[in-house]
Amino acid sequence: MNRAAFLSTAVALAAALLASTATHADEGMWTYDNFPTAKVKQQYGANLDGAWLDRVREASVRLSGCSASFVSPEGLILTNHHCITACLSENSSKEKSLLDDGFVARNRGEEIPCRTQVADVLVGMENVTDKVEAATRGLDERAANEARKRAITGLEQACEKTTGLKCQGVALYNGGQQFLYRYKRYTDVRLVFAPETGIAAFGGDPDNFQFPRWCLDMGLLRAYENGKPVTVARPLRINFDGPKAGELVLVSGHPGSTDRLLTVDQLLALRNDELPPSLLRSNELRGRYIEFAKKGDAERRITADTLFGLENGIKVRRKQLDALLDEGMMDDKRAKEAELRARVAADPSFAGFGDPWADIAAANARARDIDTELGYLEGGAGFQSRLFRVARTLVRGAEERTKPNGERLREFTDAQLPRVQQQLAAATPVYPEVERLTMSFGFERMREWLGPDHAVVRKLLAKDSPDSLAASLIDGSKLADPAVRMALWNGGAAAIAASDDPMIKLAREIDGPARALRKRYEDEVQAPTAAAEEKIARARFKVYGTEVYPDATFTLRLNYGTVQGWVEKGSPVEPFTRLGRAFERATGQPPFSVPASWERARGKLDLSTPFNLSSNNDIIGGNSGSPLLNARGEVVGLIFDGNIHSISGSFWFDTVKNRAVAVHPAIMREALRKVYDAPALLKELGDR
Repeated sequence: MNRAAFLSTAVALAAALLASTATHADEGMWTYDNFPTAKVKQQYGANLDGAWLDRVREASVRLSGCSASFVSPEGLILTNHHCITACLSENSSKEKSLLDDGFVARNRGEEIPCRTQVADVLVGMENVTDKVEAATRGLDERAANEARKRAITGLEQACEKTTGLKCQGVALYNGGQQFLYRYKRYTDVRLVFAPETGIAAFGGDPDNFQFPRWCLDMGLLRAYENGKPVTVARPLRINFDGPKAGELVLVSGHPGSTDRLLTVDQLLALRNDELPPSLLRSNELRGRYIEFAKKGDAERRITADTLFGLENGIKVRRKQLDALLDEGMMDDKRAKEAELRARVAADPSFAGFGDPWADIAAANARARDIDTELGYLEGGAGFQSRLFRVARTLVRGAEERTKPNGERLREFTDAQLPRVQQQLAAATPVYPEVERLTMSFGFERMREWLGPDHAVVRKLLAKDSPDSLAASLIDGSKLADPAVRMALWNGGAAAIAASDDPMIKLAREIDGPARALRKRYEDEVQAPTAAAEEKIARARFKVYGTEVYPDATFTLRLNYGTVQGWVEKGSPVEPFTRLGRAFERATGQPPFSVPASWERARGKLDLSTPFNLSSNNDIIGGNSGSPLLNARGEVVGLIFDGNIHSISGSFWFDTVKNRAVAVHPAIMREALRKVYDAPALLKELGDR
C-alpha cells in the first residue's frame, strides 16, 4: 500500500519509447489481442496465427506471483521451483524441509495440496473503456477516482455472477484502456515434483541474476477440480532437444509490472525518495535473518525461503537504483518526454489540455509529506508480522463486508473474498521466534523514522520496548490457528469487537489512523496522478497510435526474441551452459553444494547435457515459470531469471545486454530419468 505499489500499478503505456522500431526489434510485452503477428512473420518467417495464439493462451497459467503452463492432458503444470517454495515451506517443519530434501509424488495419492495456491487461465478479454469512462465523466479528480473503482467493482461482480469465472478489471495504457479479463480459476493445486533447493538454486544469491548459470529451477504441480485432475484439451508439448542458437523463441507469461512510461518526475521520486530507504531497511533485516539462521539447522530451515526472497528483492532494488542513476538513460527519458510535450503543445486539438506532467510533479510533492508515515502505518514497514497481517485482514474484513460492494476497499470486494478466505483457512506454519524478530525490527524502524513523539509510536512504545511489545503480542495471540481465524471471520464485526486477542486489539487501535492516511493518499496523490496519466495516455494515442505494447500488469503477455548471448566487458558470453561445469563449480558448501542425489548419479549422467540458456526475450518479475516456446509452440525452455542487465528492464529495454535465462529441457529429462527415477512423470511429459 506504499507509494511504490501505487505507482507500479498506475503506469502502463509504452508508445513513445519505440521511436526506432529497428533498434527495439525484440522489445515488447504484447497483449494477446494486439500481438504483432505480421511483423514476426516478416522478420522471422513464423506464422503465429490466431489458432496458434489461442492454443498457447489456453495452456498458459498464472500462479500466485508467477507464470506456468499446462504440459499434459491431465492437468500437469510446469513452473519454477522458486515459484512453489511457499507450498514446500507450508508442508515442511523445523525438523524436515522439502526445500532441502525435494519431493517426488510416485502416484496421484502422494500429491500434496498447496493450500494457498491458485492457478488461473485467461479465457476472455472485454474492452470496457467506454463503460468506465461513462461512470467518471464530468467528475472532479477525487470523485472520478472513487467512481472508477466502483464501476470496475460492479463490472467484476456482474461478470462473476453471470459467468462463474474469476473476473478482473485491468487498466492498460495508463488507464487509457480498461479491460475486463475473465479467468478459469483452479483452487485445488497439488505438488507433484520439486528438486532439492541445492540444485534448483545452485549458486544461491551470489549467482542470482547472473549468467552462466546451472539451476534446475523447475517444479511440477497438478490442477484438480471436483477431486479429479483437470482435463486439458491442448497442453503444450515439451521438445526436450531444446532450441538452437539464433532460433526464434517466444515467452508466454505474466510479467508483473514495468515502469517504462513513468514521467521523469516519477522516476526521480523512485530514485530519490523510494528506493534508498527501502534498501536501508531490507539490508538491515537481511543481516538479522542471517544471524538468526546461524543458530542451528532448524533456524536455517524456517528462514531459508524468506531470506532468499529478501536477498532477491535487495538485488533488484539495488540495480534499479543503479539504472536510475544512469544519466544517459535518464537524458533519453527527458528527451522523449520533451518530444511528446512539444507535439501536444503544437497541436491545436489539445487546447485546454493543461499540463498533466506538472500535475504529477505536484502530486509527488504532496506524496513526500505522506510517504514515510503511510509506509509504516498502512504499508508493510512498521508491522512486520504474518499474525498482524491476519489480524488486519480480519478487522478490516469485518467492517468492509457490511458495506455495499462498490464502496468497499478493493481488496475486500466480492470478487476478492474467496481468495481472502482461502488464505485465512490455510494451515500454514507460523514460527513465533521469526515473528518476534521481524515485528520488533518493524517497531524499531517505526520509532526511528516516525520519531518517538509520533502519536502511534508513543501509544505503542510508551511503556514497552520493541522487543517486549513484539513478544507480548505474538506470544499472546491465537491467530496462528486457522480455526480461530475462521471463527473470527465468520463471526463478523461482533466477534472482532469482542476479541481480546492482542493482535486483533492492535489492528483495531491503529486502523483509524492508517485508514485516514490511505484516504489522504488516494485523494491527494493517487486521484490527481490517475487523472494526469489518463491525459498523457490520450495524448500518446493521438500522437503515436496504439500499435505498441502497454506496460506489464501481471496479465498474460507474449514476447519474442532469439537464443543468444552477449558481450560482457569485451568477452563473449555463450548462450548455453553444460552439466559438467556445475560439478566443477561445486565447493561442497552451500550455495555451491551439489545435492547427494546428484553426486550418487554422477557416473551415469551425460555431463555434456545443456543446462541453462539465455535469450534476448523481454521479461520481468512475474515471468518466472513462463514457457519458452519455439515457432511450433513447443516448450524449449523454462524462464526462471534474467541477467543482471535485465533488472533495468523495469524502466527501459537494453537491447545490447538485457537477457532472459531459462532451464533447458534436456536437463529436465536427464534429472527426472537418472537422478529422481521418475519414468511415469517423463512419460506424462511426452518423453518416449
